Amino acid sequence: MTDKSRQTVLIVDDQASIRRQLASVLEDDYNVIQASSRKDALIAVGNGGVHVVICDLHMPPNEDDITEGLGVLEGVRKLDSRIPVIVVTGDDSRNAAMEVAKRSAYAPLPKPFTPVEIEIMVRNAAQSHQLHNEIQHLQDELRRLREVESGVVGSTPALKRILDQAKSVAETSATVLITGESGTGKEVLARHIHKISPRADEPFIACNIAALPETLVESELFGHEKGAFTGANSRRQGRFELADKGTLFLDEIGELTPAMQVKLLRVLQERQFERLGGKDLLTVDIRVIAATNRNLEDMVENGQFRADLYYRLNIVNLELPPLRGRQEDIPILASHFVKKAAEKHGKAAPILSQEFESRLSQYRWPGNIRELENVMERAVVISTGKELLVDSLPTKFKELSASTSEAPSDDSRSTLKLINGELPPELSFESAITDYKRELVRQALRECHNSRSEAAQRLKISRQYLHKMINELKVED
Repeated sequence: MTDKSRQTVLIVDDQASIRRQLASVLEDDYNVIQASSRKDALIAVGNGGVHVVICDLHMPPNEDDITEGLGVLEGVRKLDSRIPVIVVTGDDSRNAAMEVAKRSAYAPLPKPFTPVEIEIMVRNAAQSHQLHNEIQHLQDELRRLREVESGVVGSTPALKRILDQAKSVAETSATVLITGESGTGKEVLARHIHKISPRADEPFIACNIAALPETLVESELFGHEKGAFTGANSRRQGRFELADKGTLFLDEIGELTPAMQVKLLRVLQERQFERLGGKDLLTVDIRVIAATNRNLEDMVENGQFRADLYYRLNIVNLELPPLRGRQEDIPILASHFVKKAAEKHGKAAPILSQEFESRLSQYRWPGNIRELENVMERAVVISTGKELLVDSLPTKFKELSASTSEAPSDDSRSTLKLINGELPPELSFESAITDYKRELVRQALRECHNSRSEAAQRLKISRQYLHKMINELKVED
């Protein structure tokens, strides 16, 4: 019967006498199972629970003319590379040792061997396996903690869906395109992906394309050699080079000039580039995450953005919804930012009064999460009590009605009254139709998180006609 408190050693040898000899040495301290062939050995490993494998190098060759011992070693590596494999060999030739080493065996064990040598070798291998498992467990736990502390806050289904997608893509090196309105937290999501990825211990380098003068974008991204241009007094590494082994975040990617789009496409395809003014070809291993608040599909149609670059960037698209589409998250985010601001300014974190929280939920938040954070910090700074009151909000919040979930805009009131059966004297048929169209477009954009392509599909009209309506009706999407 297997003792679950013990580690399990698998002995693989075509000679029963050898298996019995090894088992007699180990069975006092380990669970011992045996296999006489590669097939049986790999079945045992595949069933799980094996911690160490001992196999004879010189078992009869299989149908592929591969020594069975090497076949066991390769098979175990494919099933679970963490399991140490001790290869027993009576061949002390250099070629045999090289073959064993090349296939990443834990260690060769030359014949003849003593029981003490076996005990020491297996004990060290078992400890190595346990250490690897503990390291993996700690790495998983660290990744989980990084995920919790990444700054992505909220519980709406839309956000959960994005976080699930982010978790899946984080395990790969796929290029990610994050889209959404300004202030929705695109860089926060990019950092979240980096922190829960295998690259978490490597650099996260961010570059805001829109914040760079057009003449310096190439130098910032790819670096330059001394003398490459006036003022280049020394060699400088670019963002791509600095991000090697890690993640490069390119914000406002839609602001790239056509010339830089061509150069970026080449780097994404080949992961190679040259510094400005240099001749050496540099190779990097990075994940690229790009972000934009612009509609790149429209820019492609209008000839402002290269289609091949768009498809290269858009391997995985994560579209962040605007804050007005995450009503349930507003109180959660507000409390998060209150605690953050209180810690920053050395104050006790106040709680949100019911009326304060209500006003936050009524507001449309054109500046999204960035605006909410700014408002919360302001409230914490000017507040003197243990509770945040409406008085600590900007004037525009105080003008909101406490009885409505969202104050309707002036140009939508006539439509709302019409729907409610109230027909104001000043309302004309044409203005009612115009207002109704405007509200339909706004609602479609709201439900589709401002994606014009999806909104057009939702309304069953062409994207070109939707653009025309947005302009004619003066819809603020």
